[in-house]
Amino acid sequence: MVDLEDAIIARYESHGESFEILIDPKAVQLMKDGKKVNLLDHLVIDTIFKNSRKGTRATDESMTKIFNTTDSVEIAKAIVLKGEVQLTTEQRHVMQESKRKAIIEHIARNAVNPQTGAPHPPVRIEAAMEEARVHVDPFKPVEVQVKGVLEALRPLLPIKFDTVRIATHLSGEEYGKCYEDMLHFGKISKEEWQKDGSWIGVVEMPAGMQGEYLDRLNAKTRGDVQTKILK
Repeated sequence: MVDLEDAIIARYESHGESFEILIDPKAVQLMKDGKKVNLLDHLVIDTIFKNSRKGTRATDESMTKIFNTTDSVEIAKAIVLKGEVQLTTEQRHVMQESKRKAIIEHIARNAVNPQTGAPHPPVRIEAAMEEARVHVDPFKPVEVQVKGVLEALRPLLPIKFDTVRIATHLSGEEYGKCYEDMLHFGKISKEEWQKDGSWIGVVEMPAGMQGEYLDRLNAKTRGDVQTKILK
């Protein structure tokens, strides 16, 4: 359960009926992003209200009429996904900043400058978003907002989403150390073991992650890795 002072009101109205819950705003954001949330851990109380400020509970009849159930968890889920959320100014600012950072990270990991093939640093993306006065919705998923953000950035930055294929050559010993890292960054599309026991593979990943990938493998192997970016 969440403390009352940390909660917000989520409200859903239908057919002249009103339903409210008191919930942690972080849980609302996660749910709207499509993440799984244990609602009981994020509600002040597992009660569906008609008016939470007055403490008036919704009747079983009204809940059955609108939601076809009296299960408070199922109804709370519907309220969050279909209804409106009342945020304080501070809560909205915190959630917008969190979503803004997530959008910047997503773009930095997936986009490159098509003129050079190099990723844009997050600080450059952030500065361009500020210059373009990009509006960030605290509740819309990152993937939904990215397309609009890219359109706003293109007049200021040469930018596009792309993937990159990196040929990677490792000794058998270093392969064991780096296998999980390679899967973290992308997928291994081709691989072949050499007669000397070394491994050669092609790892595909979002273009913006190539620098981090090369840094990670060089650090793990202390430079004992050969890589080549393929066209």
